[in-house]
Amino acid sequence: MTSTHDPAQPSAFDGVHPPERELLDDCVHCGFCLPTCPTYVLWGEEMDSPRGRILLMDLAEKGDIGLDGPFTEHIDNCLGCMACVTACPSGVQYDKLLESVRPQIERNVPRNRADKLFRDAIFALFPYRRRLRAAALPGALYQKLRTVPAIRKLAEKLPGRLAAMESLLPPVSVREAFATLPVHTPAVGRRRARVALLTGCVQDVFFHRVNEATLRVLAAEGCDVLVPRDQQCCGALEVHAGREESALARARRTIARFETLDVDAVVTNVAGCGSSMKDYGHLLADDPEWADRAAAFSARCRDVHEVLAELYSRPESEDGGPRAPRTPVRGRVAYHDACHLGHAQGVRSQPREVLRTVPEVELVDIAEASLCCGSAGIYNMIMPDAAAELGQRKAGKIRDARPDVVVTANPGCLLQIAKYLPGSTDGIGGPGFADVPLLHPVQLLDASIRGAALPHR
Repeated sequence: MTSTHDPAQPSAFDGVHPPERELLDDCVHCGFCLPTCPTYVLWGEEMDSPRGRILLMDLAEKGDIGLDGPFTEHIDNCLGCMACVTACPSGVQYDKLLESVRPQIERNVPRNRADKLFRDAIFALFPYRRRLRAAALPGALYQKLRTVPAIRKLAEKLPGRLAAMESLLPPVSVREAFATLPVHTPAVGRRRARVALLTGCVQDVFFHRVNEATLRVLAAEGCDVLVPRDQQCCGALEVHAGREESALARARRTIARFETLDVDAVVTNVAGCGSSMKDYGHLLADDPEWADRAAAFSARCRDVHEVLAELYSRPESEDGGPRAPRTPVRGRVAYHDACHLGHAQGVRSQPREVLRTVPEVELVDIAEASLCCGSAGIYNMIMPDAAAELGQRKAGKIRDARPDVVVTANPGCLLQIAKYLPGSTDGIGGPGFADVPLLHPVQLLDASIRGAALPHR
C-alpha cells in the first residue's frame, strides 16, 4: 500500500526521546505477540495488542494522528509486561518504544482532574520510604478495624480505583515497617563475594521480612552484604509510568550512592526495581555526565537469584555449589514468573535452580506462565477492571497446579495473587488456598537453611 503521508507534516511527538524510527520499522506485524499480550487475550482488540500499539506510534510519529484520545487510551491499557518482547521473532524492542512513548503522553496530554489527582497521590506516597512508614501507622489500625462488619461494608462501597487500592493493602506490621537492616553483614565462612543490597521502598516497609531473608541467605552462602542507610527510591515505578524527569533524578541519586561502594554486584530482590536499574545505561545514554557512570552501574546490577545461581554453578574446586546446609521442605512449590524478572530481565532458570537446591521440594509450573497476573506496577490500581480479570485468571491457573506453596519475586505480584487466591473455589480437597503460603523464593530458601517453619502468607 502506498503511503499518503506528507513528509513535511510534523510528528505528534515532541523532541525529547521520541520513539526511534528504526525501532518502529522493526515490527513486521506478524502476530506472534498476540497470544502473549494480556489485553489482547482479554479483549481481542487489535489496537490493544503490541503490533496495534506500534502502528499507533508509527502514525503519531508521522503526524497522521495526535496523542490524545484513542492513542493515550490504548497506551494506558498496556501493562508493560514485555511478554511480547520475549515472543517476538524479529527482536522488536517494544520495551524501548513504550518507555519513550509514555513520557510523551505525560508531558503532552492533559489528564482529567480525577485521574491526575489519583496518579499524583500514588507518586506522592510510594517512592518515599518515610511517608510509607508514616502511612503504616493508620494502615495497621485500619487492618484491625476492617474486620468490623460496618467498616467492611463501607469499604465494599468504595468506587473502582479506591476499592482496588483498599483491597491491595499489604499486611502492615509497625515493628517491621520501622525496622532497619545492619549496614554490614559479614559472610558466614570464607567470603565468596561482596555485594550491596537495594532494599526498595514498598519492599523495605511492607515486605521487610523478604529483605531480612535475602540478607541471611546471601551471608549464609558466603557473601559480605552492605546496606547503605541513605539509599532512596530507584525510580522504577516512575519509569514504568512515564514520569521521566523524576525517574531519571532518582536513577542519578541511586548511581551516585552505590557506585562508590567496593562491591562485586548491586543486588535487588524486586523484579521491577532490577529491570529499571539494569536499564539505567539506556535511560541516561544521552547525558554526557552520567552515560558512562550509568552503563557501569547497570553492568553491576544483579537479581539475587542470579547471584546465588552463579555461586552454585562454580566448580567445587573454585568454592562453588550451595554452601549452607538445607533442611527438607516437603510439598509442591509453584513458581510464578514475575514479568519484570522473566521478560524484562530474562531471569527465568535461575530462580528455579535456586529453589531446586532445597531438598524434597517438588517444583511445579503454572499454566500460562508468561501471561501477566495484572499487577504491573501501579496498573492494578489505575486499571482495576482489567487487572481483576487477569488476577482471577492467574489464580485459577495456580489452583489448577495444586501447590502447597506459591513463590514469586515481586511484591506487587504477591499482593495481586493474594487478592485473588483467598480460598479454594473449585472443589480441591484439603485446606483452603487462604492457608497456602505466598512467599518470595528467598524466604523459602531461608527457612530451609535455618530449619524454620515457612512464614505465613
